[in-house]
Amino acid sequence: MRTIGNVLWSLLAGLWLAIAYVLAGIVACVLIVTIPFGIASFRLAGYVVWPFGRTVVVLRDAGFWSVIGNIVWILVVGWGLALAHLVAGALLCVTIIGIPFGIACWKMVPLALLPLGSRVVPIDNGTRDPYGMPVAPR
Repeated sequence: MRTIGNVLWSLLAGLWLAIAYVLAGIVACVLIVTIPFGIASFRLAGYVVWPFGRTVVVLRDAGFWSVIGNIVWILVVGWGLALAHLVAGALLCVTIIGIPFGIACWKMVPLALLPLGSRVVPIDNGTRDPYGMPVAPR
C-alpha cells in the first residue's frame, strides 16, 4: 500500500516539490558556508519524492547553530518551499482522491521551514513507534 501511495504522490506532487528542493540545494551549494543547507535540501528532496514509509524525528539536542541555521534557511529558501507545499496541498485537495495527499503535503510545511535539527528515518513495519515509545511484540 505504501508503494501505491508513493507512486501516486510522486506523480501528483512529489516530483515537482523534489525539483524545487534540488534547485534550492544547488543554490545553497554555491557558497562553502551554505553547503550544509544544500545537503539538508537534497535530503528533503528524497523524502518529498517518496514520503510514505518514513517519518521525521526532531533531534532535541541539535544545538544553537541549528536554530541560527533554521532562521537563515527560512529567510533564504524556506518560505518559498513552504509556500510551494501550501499551494500543492490546496491543489491536491480540489479532488476527493487528492485530499489525503493534500493533508500529507501540509504536514511537510514545518519540515520545509525548519529542516536543520531533524532527521528522516524509516518506519519499521510497526515494530517501533516513530515517537520513541516501545511497541508491544505481536
